[in-house]
Amino acid sequence: MKMLKLAVLSACFTMATLQMVSAAGLQFIDVPDDSRGPALDAAVWYPCTGEPAPVDIGFDYSTAVKDCPLTGEKLPLIVISHGVGGWYGNFHTLAEKLADAGFVVAAINHPRDGGRSKTRDPGDIASMTQRPVDMTHMLDFLLASWPDHFRIDMAHIGFFGFSRGGFTGLGMIGGNPDWKKLLDNCPVYPGNRFCEQIRAGAIAPLTADPRIRAAVIADPAGGSLFTPESLGRVTVPVQLWGSAYGGDGLSPADAAAVAERLPVKPDYHLVANSGHFSFLPPCSEAFAKLVADSGDGELCTDAPGFDRTAFHKQFNTDVLAFFQTHLMGKEPSK
Repeated sequence: MKMLKLAVLSACFTMATLQMVSAAGLQFIDVPDDSRGPALDAAVWYPCTGEPAPVDIGFDYSTAVKDCPLTGEKLPLIVISHGVGGWYGNFHTLAEKLADAGFVVAAINHPRDGGRSKTRDPGDIASMTQRPVDMTHMLDFLLASWPDHFRIDMAHIGFFGFSRGGFTGLGMIGGNPDWKKLLDNCPVYPGNRFCEQIRAGAIAPLTADPRIRAAVIADPAGGSLFTPESLGRVTVPVQLWGSAYGGDGLSPADAAAVAERLPVKPDYHLVANSGHFSFLPPCSEAFAKLVADSGDGELCTDAPGFDRTAFHKQFNTDVLAFFQTHLMGKEPSK
């Protein structure tokens, strides 16, 4: 009988232990304003021990353990930049997967063109040029003032960005667009002032951040504005993703141009039968209804036959493998 009790207790302990591992912790943080820009809302996912549960992140839920203690030392860091109208939770499934694998992952709401921002003005070209500054602002905070900053490995920092976030990443790794190329095909959506601002004078160059050691760029906005010369300073490894059909003002030529013009050949993936918004994670039922009611149903709509759920399972796996190779030194699986 004693042996039976011990076996039962051992099994219960094992089951409890299994429930308390491989969890992504999640914190919401405020990055104070400074001379570079306003305060930033951010979310940080990280390795921890706990039982994950749905955590409200605004327009969706993240499966994580809210405010649990971070586990591990010398952890690589990934920073995430969303597209226009997006928010820090857009890529929560990717963030959870990266955190489960031992990364700290941080994303912000860009103040000038974020979907939750009260100061939105996506038609001002500053909404593009300020983005790398926002990311560096957050990065400085994480590496110096975040309570667990000493657990981050400052030599192993990566970047992930989609759409305007991809444009942001190209700037952070040393690229600069030739804005005059935009004058041949000016954006026409209401409130856009890019071309009149370009004609009025020089636009400030994008701010690079040499701490970024690897970057994943997904369907970058304005990719065609980057010339071979303007990408000539890029030396970090890049994984580049492009949609087959584009959308929302983007052409498949944007990602293709970046792939052709980067001085070091990227790990380039052209996703068959995909549109621009196919790179956003599968929409929950509640979010799909929200965007449909607001007239933005295309955010959750794909071409016939495209399986967004299956794609994102592979996409997240491939992104993780890229960062593991270039920031953790792990050999890619065969």
